[in-house]
Amino acid sequence: MNLNLIPNIKHVNSNNFFLLAGPCAIEGEEMALRIAEHILKITDKLEIPLIFKGSFKKANRSRIDSFTGIGDEKALKILQKVSKTFNVPTVTDIHEVSDAAKAAEYVDVLQIPAFLVRQTDLVVAAAKTNKVINLKKGQFMSPSAMKHAVQKVKDSGNEKAWITDRGTMFGYQDMIVDFRGIPEMQQYAPTILDVTHSLQQPNQSTGVTGGRPDMIETIARAGIAVGVDGLFLETHFDPKNAKSDGANMLDLKYLESLLTNLTAIKKTINGFK
Repeated sequence: MNLNLIPNIKHVNSNNFFLLAGPCAIEGEEMALRIAEHILKITDKLEIPLIFKGSFKKANRSRIDSFTGIGDEKALKILQKVSKTFNVPTVTDIHEVSDAAKAAEYVDVLQIPAFLVRQTDLVVAAAKTNKVINLKKGQFMSPSAMKHAVQKVKDSGNEKAWITDRGTMFGYQDMIVDFRGIPEMQQYAPTILDVTHSLQQPNQSTGVTGGRPDMIETIARAGIAVGVDGLFLETHFDPKNAKSDGANMLDLKYLESLLTNLTAIKKTINGFK
């Protein structure tokens, strides 16, 4: 996998996993810069290639009164400022065909949400921007079905597709990660494990998604051991008061310990090759 296709990405020769990390949603400039600076200090120390993540809007909400964003252009400009301030690439998710070209002006990687990964027009619009396209596996899809999503990107003239596993629905209110799917999806594209969304507990009676952040390191360790190319995780300095997905985000104060442990596992795995 050639990470050099992404502008400003660092540590590409470290033989480490790469990381997509940041808050669920861009809530404001100060919080985005604060989180990005903290993550970058850790990833530079551990030589982890980083792509800063933040949603410029949240279209998939359980309730109509849930937070959806601070304004599209305002949030996208904050992502751009993070990129320019810290010389780091960025990723955001898009939800409508019109979002593709708009977001591509500000970020380096476009992400297709899991619920929308079968939406052909959306995937094609994203692919035509010629950005790297991160396709999240639908909770309702088998790993093998993701080859068709990847092929849509390639058939649109873009060879830069990734797959991210974010768990599979287990009953109505839980997720599981089937680690057998990681090597299968790696046959189609570089594969990432979304650690935090894999621990969501959706469809709660309150209309607010729950989660199991206490299991983040367990799932992440397993992913590294299986050989994922990258990890995706959402983190915030105050998850309980975050405006989106606070129930399953990692508290920023635990990030360095987690990534230190995961890097050690990765080095051990590399020694077996």
